[in-house]
Amino acid sequence: MLSSFFKLKELGTTIKTEILAGITTFLTMVYIVIVNPIILHSAGVPFDTVFIATIIATVVGTLWMALMANYPIAIAPGMGLNAYFAFSVVGNHPNIDYRIAFGAVFVAGILFVILSLTPFREKLIESIPANLKHGITAGIGLFIAFIGLRLTKIIVAHPDNLVTLGNMHSPTVLLALGGLAITLIFMGLNVNGALFFGMIITGAIAYYTGHLTFKEGFVSTPNLPSELFIFGDPITAFSDVFQYGLYAVVFSFLLVTIFDTTGTMVGVAEQAGLMKGNKMPRARQALLADSIATTVGAAFGTSPTSAYIESSSGVAAGGRSGLTSVVVAMLFVAAAFFSPLVGAISGLAAITAPTLIIVGSLMLGSLSKINWNELDEAFPAFLIILTMPLTSSIATGIALGFISYPILKIVKGKYREVPFLVYLFAVLFFYQLAFLPH
Repeated sequence: MLSSFFKLKELGTTIKTEILAGITTFLTMVYIVIVNPIILHSAGVPFDTVFIATIIATVVGTLWMALMANYPIAIAPGMGLNAYFAFSVVGNHPNIDYRIAFGAVFVAGILFVILSLTPFREKLIESIPANLKHGITAGIGLFIAFIGLRLTKIIVAHPDNLVTLGNMHSPTVLLALGGLAITLIFMGLNVNGALFFGMIITGAIAYYTGHLTFKEGFVSTPNLPSELFIFGDPITAFSDVFQYGLYAVVFSFLLVTIFDTTGTMVGVAEQAGLMKGNKMPRARQALLADSIATTVGAAFGTSPTSAYIESSSGVAAGGRSGLTSVVVAMLFVAAAFFSPLVGAISGLAAITAPTLIIVGSLMLGSLSKINWNELDEAFPAFLIILTMPLTSSIATGIALGFISYPILKIVKGKYREVPFLVYLFAVLFFYQLAFLPH
């Protein structure tokens, strides 16, 4: 039944492979249930409120992606968007507390759902030029590899050069490098589930060397939400947008989330071989996943959701269907009862970072598909690839690619080749980068 529902034979996968892929994706992204509450707590939101809201939004969005779109892509509150919420929206506006800000997220989510129900976002995917799509995939790969290197302190901050090589004698760096070597050996030997087994062995080494401890035990009872709408009610949310002039905030949430998720979905779907020409099958159902999750998450108390780039680790482990996403969602449900265990594992980046680094290298295969011989095609793709890791933002990388692409086409006299939506979003992105906080 599972096989036929998720079309496993047609997609060339098995139940065992999908389960391993789901566990792999979960382990690489589960840090969000700890990191997201920490970031939003700085804006005054109670930690327990964000913890359970993060899990609810993730489960709702990921299950929708699994059951309605049949994609191995997980949805969860987006990194970057949570920092924007905490520090730019709440932190920079003394008269706006987190409840009012969640109302703005809710409004953006409702608008997001409406846009996703129309052909607009599907047309947007189809209108993204092929070379920009390949650039997005490669840029995401470079970005997540950089995240892996930074989290393990293999790469560290430098006052003059921005980044430099970390301390190679550090125990956590040595653990991460050991985990990377173990995982690469498994991959070199074509072991099924190499990424998953690499993380398990690295975790075992961390435990026996004293780097992974479980001082707070393994199990805890989750605190369920005490209210359905943390910001009051939907009418209040819309009226607050007008009362406090939060139009720019709603626009920023909407624009960034649209392209963060669209770019990630295209990149992961292309990596999995699920794109059909220039189209993404069942795009509308897939795109509804994050808009619904954003709306639900805002109601319970978390920042906007996005498709997670860590989904590419599950794809690299063989995930091809929504069954991978079902496994991810179920593990997040379990995480609500195992917060001490989850906190201990997600707090040690050396266990999961090797997977991010390896997946990043796999995604850079898209570089070979870019037409490097044509400046007007190559440079916008290059700009996306370069700026995603340097700005720590998928949406910013896409924005710069969208702005530069029509400019170069106009200069080359090829302005008719540029789809109208690319022109439209070039203008919107320019406005956002030039005049709005980001």
